[in-house]
Amino acid sequence: MKSIVDVFAPAKLNLFLHIVGRRADGYHLLESVFALIDWCDTLHFEVRSDGVVSREDLTQPLPANDLVVRAARALQKASATSLGVHIGIDKRIPSQAGLGGGSSDAASTLLALNRLWHLNYSLEQLQVLGLTLGADIPFFLGGRNAWVSGIGEKVQPMTLPDARFLVVKPDEGLATERIFSDPDLKRDTQPAILSGFVADAIGYGQNDLQPVARRLCPGIDQALIWLYHLGLSGRMTGSGSAVFAPVLPGLEQSDAPRGMQWRFCNTLSAHPLLGWAD
Repeated sequence: MKSIVDVFAPAKLNLFLHIVGRRADGYHLLESVFALIDWCDTLHFEVRSDGVVSREDLTQPLPANDLVVRAARALQKASATSLGVHIGIDKRIPSQAGLGGGSSDAASTLLALNRLWHLNYSLEQLQVLGLTLGADIPFFLGGRNAWVSGIGEKVQPMTLPDARFLVVKPDEGLATERIFSDPDLKRDTQPAILSGFVADAIGYGQNDLQPVARRLCPGIDQALIWLYHLGLSGRMTGSGSAVFAPVLPGLEQSDAPRGMQWRFCNTLSAHPLLGWAD
């Protein structure tokens, strides 16, 4: 096998996100339900025999040492392979949005290179490696919608009902560290249980990061107000600036405020690469 093309990396929504504590090392403890959606980046991989890891940005430019490159180099080092790879990225998921695009790209990279380099790493091995790169990566590697807790390393697969969302990303992004370092961030939401979420499904809980994020990023307020005028109850996803709201089939909307990206998205029952590490 010399190449693998059209490898998908889907985004996710945090249907809720509670901060339930903080560890002594400063990491925040969270509870959330992660739902995969059909807003995807597409990656292409070609083996290099010289051991070099290179990347080509097919749409928008990315940072030189982004998570894809770091994931490839981490797997290369851990496996001691002499092979390299050239990676092409068709980037569609907006950055600093809370949609997990960078983590998803890194997870798909680990899964694809595990095959392309014939490493035969187990899913558990990839998840351990992925966690050193980013807290959301083990979720994307697992390939199922999930109840996520701890700092993101505890992933319990779950079945979600099919749902359709309107997802809106303001022109402004929002860096995760700005929210988590804010003194006004609520860090003491009472822990929940999985059965409580299932009872209320999409409308459960809240995003504890949202009050701070709205102050730091005015575009979030603008997006939420637009959804409100559509008769929709919006909520921020993750720690970025994108917001979402559940919608019924048939809703059509194309006049979002200037500078905003928007898209109707459906949930996925499983990651397109589910089983690649089996």
